[in-house]
Formats: sequence, C-alpha cells, structure tokens
Amino acid sequence: MAENKDKDIVMKCRHMEKVYPGTKALDDVDFNIYRGKVNVLIGENGAGKSTLMKQIAGIEQPSSGKMYLDGEEVSFKNTTEARAKGVGIIHQELSLFPNLNVYQNIFMNNEQKKGVVVNNEIHKQKTKEVLERLEYPIDPEAKVGDLRVGQQQMIEIARNLIQDDLKILIMDEPTSSLSQSEVQVLFKIMRELNAQGISIVYISHRLEEIMEIGDHVTILRDGKYVDDAAVKDIDVPWIVQKMTGSNKSYPKKERDIDWEKQDTVLEVKDLCLPKKGGGWLLDHVSFKLKRGEILGIYGLMGAGRTEVFECLMGLHPEHTGEVYVDGKKIKIKNIAEQIKNGFALVPEDRQAEGLVQTLDIEKNISLSSLKTCCNKFVLSKQKEDEYVDAQIKDIHIKVADKHLPILSLSGGNQQKCVIGKGVLTDPKILLMDEPSRGIDIGAKTEVFDIINQYADRGLSIICVSSELKEMLAIANRVVVLSNGIKTAEFTDDEITEDNLVLASYKGHH
Repeated sequence: MAENKDKDIVMKCRHMEKVYPGTKALDDVDFNIYRGKVNVLIGENGAGKSTLMKQIAGIEQPSSGKMYLDGEEVSFKNTTEARAKGVGIIHQELSLFPNLNVYQNIFMNNEQKKGVVVNNEIHKQKTKEVLERLEYPIDPEAKVGDLRVGQQQMIEIARNLIQDDLKILIMDEPTSSLSQSEVQVLFKIMRELNAQGISIVYISHRLEEIMEIGDHVTILRDGKYVDDAAVKDIDVPWIVQKMTGSNKSYPKKERDIDWEKQDTVLEVKDLCLPKKGGGWLLDHVSFKLKRGEILGIYGLMGAGRTEVFECLMGLHPEHTGEVYVDGKKIKIKNIAEQIKNGFALVPEDRQAEGLVQTLDIEKNISLSSLKTCCNKFVLSKQKEDEYVDAQIKDIHIKVADKHLPILSLSGGNQQKCVIGKGVLTDPKILLMDEPSRGIDIGAKTEVFDIINQYADRGLSIICVSSELKEMLAIANRVVVLSNGIKTAEFTDDEITEDNLVLASYKGHH
C-alpha cells in the first residue's frame, strides 16, 4: 500500500490480529480508511469484518497490531475512548434500550445538562431536528420497544449523528432492515457526512448497494486481507470472485412436483388484523401451503409480512379469520399451543428473539425441544447430546466446541443454530422471518440448502423476505403483500424480480 497518500488517509490499521481460543479471527490485516470517503469492507461471514470494526471502535482490543489516527498511534480500551477521538459505530444488532423513549436513547451517554439537571427540552428539540434530517419523523417521546426494527435502526443512526466531533463512522449492515426509500435517505446523509470530511466505514452484504454508495472497497477472506480497490475500477463479479474465490449466485433448486396433487397442510382464510388507530395491518389475506412447499411472502416494510407470522404463532389474539391445519380448523390461543399444533418460528431478530445469549451453543439448540430430551422430568444429558450433535451435523454449523458461548459464532452460524432450534420441535410448518438477514453469500447458500433439505423431507415452509434474490432462489410460490392486502400470487416462472416489485407497490399511493 502506497504510504505517500497519507494525507488522504484518516486511519491506518497495520498487522491487525485477533486470536480467540480455537480461531484466528484476524490474521495480519492492513486496512486504510480514506478521508471523507465511504470505505466498504466486504467478506463472507467469519471473514473478520466485524472483528476489525470492533477493534477500531474500542469494543475489542487487538491481540497485536497498531492503529494510527491522523498519523498518531492510538489504542482504545473501550468505546468511550474511541468516541472521544471521533470514532462512532452503528451496530447491526441493535443496542438500544427498549423501555426508554426515542430522545433518551439518542442522548444516552451524551446528555446535555442545564446546570446539573439533564436538559430534556434540548434533547427533544435536537432529536426532532436529527430525525427531520433523516426524513424520518418519529415522535421523540415514543417508546423504542414499540417501534419496528427499521425504525429502531434509524434511531441507532440518529444517535451517532448528534456527535459533534465525529471523524469516522462505522456502519455494520445499517440497511439490513430498512426499506428501499429509507436506504436512499441514508445514502444521502452518508454523502453529506462525506462532504463534511467525515469518513465512513461500511459493511454490507448487498453488493448492488456497495457499487452505488462505496468509494473504496477492501475485501477480507477467512480473517486475511485479500485485495482493495476504488469502486470505480471494479464490478460486482470482481467482488464476488474475491470474496468467495469463485462466482456464486443463488442457484434455484428445480423441484419436480405437481403441487396441485400435494396435500394442503395449511389454509389461511380472510386473515384480518386491525391497526390500533383504525384501518388494517392485514386486510382479508388468504393463502394455502402444500406439503413440502416453500412459500415466499414478499413485500416492503410495513406490508404486513411479519404480522402474518405473529398471528399464526398466537401473538395477536385480536386477529380474525380462519386457519386450517391438515383440513381441521384450529383455534389459535398462544405460542405453546401453536407449537403443539405443529408451528415453529425462526424469528427475524435472531439476537433478541432466537437465541439466549448467555447460554452456550448446545443449550441454545436444545432449548425449544427440552420435552423431547427429557426422561419424565429430568433433562437427559446423553439424549440432549445426541440430539444436538445430530442437529449440528445436519445443518453444518461451524463450531469449534458446542460449549462455547453462542455469540462466539458468526452471524450465519448463529442463524443455523436458530433454524436447528426451530426444527427440533419437529414442526409440520416452519415459519422463517428474513432467514438470511445480515449473513453473507456463502452462508446464505448454505441456509438455502438447509431450507430445501427440510422441504424435501416434507416440512412445509413459509419464508418472509425483503430480498428479491432470496425469493427467486428458494420459493416455489410467492404471495405478495402491500399495505396489508394480498396483491398477487406467483408460481414457478412467474416469480421474477419485475413481477414481485410491481406487485409490492400496488396499493401504495
């Protein structure tokens, strides 16, 4: 790397290493952050991207290596020290306080005082201003726990924008839960920050996004530096090839099944869910699911996709409509009852809802099916072991030791644990909410393989996703929702990006 361009480089990382017991997450990595640019960091899961970012942001300390900020050597014991030097980070897994309101979250650790008293008037005012700048009017007094994931992501971003002396802003997958229009606003703000001389480090799995917003790309693979280049000099195939060492897109698995003849496992008729202030979150939605079928539910944020799952899992007793399983009408009471009825859910926010972070890998996988592993009332250690080992092997979870804490796994492997856990209850119908959110191409392909394997064994799967490519890759049939209404249903060759996009905007004025 040429060292003469130093004035263009705000931060240099040299020979960065991070060793965990059993793995080397970073292996002699050099990384430059160019001043006033969007510096993209790309790599599959477990490539070391998040580890490197955590070191720059003071969340973790390198095992060895040096960091220079504006030519001066720095090391951060914690995020407070990093922030003091102008380094902020926006996490992929949200770190907000759900029980506090919006402005309290935004000014957490950054309180403005009036004498000795916290000045909440200023907080509210500044919160309003920063959210207006994000073109995202949320009431500063709203409770964060009541907001959708995409809205929470915006709050997380707003928190960093109120810092005055920001030099470097790290964004780890900031768009994974944002809609298309929200992403465009975010990009606009990133460009404004660049214009103010602020450097952005950007991690994303969406390659077309990287081409649109990135200035410089650095690629990591298996904890090592692979290559870097200016975005104007490269294209997507170059990135994919460097990331994977090969050219991967998602191959669609052709399934030669006459769906007309397959048994209907689930039928949903006229599912309605009222909105709090009037109107509908779901407005007479009907669909069928056949045995072994993978049904996709596609739509923009707020279209009602997640709500369908929440109704089916018994989280909305106020819903109306009829649900039949194997031709029998069921009454949906609560989650435990729905698990008995054969439903299992792999939630979107795997950190908060899918995993118990304090337990180890094995316990996380066996959690939902402790009944199966019990002899009368005692948890049979041996049974749990056999069960979990089979599951780990079944879905290729990369684990050094199943007794390590769950968070030591990469996002993709955590996701496989969540799927493993869902399948252990031996469901008939598996509901997957954004199964590949925040995981890389390689892990995605594996997760898709797992989904297909289970479908081949006769498990019926409904998959909610906002990623077109995912729908094209795995769904045998797709239902499109827009503003709570089913606007279209496509099978086989009709499942195209154009069809899905057009249907998802119907009913939007």
